[in-house]
Amino acid sequence: MTDAISVQVYGGPTALIAYGGLRLLTDPTFDGPGEYPSPSGLTLRKTAPSKGSPHELGRVDAVLLSHDQHADNLDTSGRALLADVPVTLTTVSGAGRLGGTARGLAPWASVELDRPGGGTVTVTAVPARHGPEGCEPVSGDVIGFVLTGEGLGTVYVSGDNAALELVEQIAGRFGPVDTAVIFAGAVRTPLFDGALLTLDSAQAAEAARILRARRVVPVHHDSWAHFSEGRDALVEAFRAAGLTDRVQMD
Repeated sequence: MTDAISVQVYGGPTALIAYGGLRLLTDPTFDGPGEYPSPSGLTLRKTAPSKGSPHELGRVDAVLLSHDQHADNLDTSGRALLADVPVTLTTVSGAGRLGGTARGLAPWASVELDRPGGGTVTVTAVPARHGPEGCEPVSGDVIGFVLTGEGLGTVYVSGDNAALELVEQIAGRFGPVDTAVIFAGAVRTPLFDGALLTLDSAQAAEAARILRARRVVPVHHDSWAHFSEGRDALVEAFRAAGLTDRVQMD
C-alpha cells in the first residue's frame, strides 16, 4: 500500500500527502526564519526556511490543520493559502477563529472527501494533547487525523501530540496503519516547567510500534529553536527500536 501513498516533507510540520487521488497538506508553514509571537506570550524562533513555497505546491484539495494558534503550525503565508483551498479541516474552536472554508471536527468525528476518480476518502479527527494532562487552557485544543478509503492503506497524522495513551486509543480503532506521519521534535518551552509538548524521538519510535506502522514519516523536528531533538536523535531512536527499515527521513 505504501507505494500508493506519497508524503513530501517541506520542513517543520508541513507535508503534502498524496492519497486516493487527493492532495492533502498538513499544517502549512512557509514563512521565512525569524521571531514569531504566540498567544502564551512566548516568542518562537524559526531557524531555517521551508523546502518550498506555496506556489510550488500545485493543487491542494484539503488542509489538515492540527491547530491554528501557533506560528510553527500555521503562519502568515499558511493562512493566506487557506483562502485558495476547498476545505480546511481543523479543531472546532479553530474553525470558529478562521472562518472561510474551515470546518471544525471534534475528536472521532469524520468527513468524506470526494476522490477525483470516484469514491471517497474518509478523514477522521483523532485526539491529541499538546503537552501534559490539563494543558488545554494554555496550549489550546489540537487534533490529529486518520485517512481511510476503499482499497487504500490507513494514514495517521498525529498533530502536536505528547500523549502515547492517545496513540494507543487510535491504534485500537484503526491499527495497523500503513503510513504514520508523526509530529516529533521533543518540543519544550518554559511552559509547564519544560514538559514535553510533542513526542520525543524515543516516544515517536514507540508510537510507530503501537500503531504497527509499515512506514513512518517524522515531521515537526526541524526549523524551529524550541524543537529540542532533530534528525540525528530520531535516526538513533528508530535504530535502537529496531525500526530503521520503516522510517522515511527526508
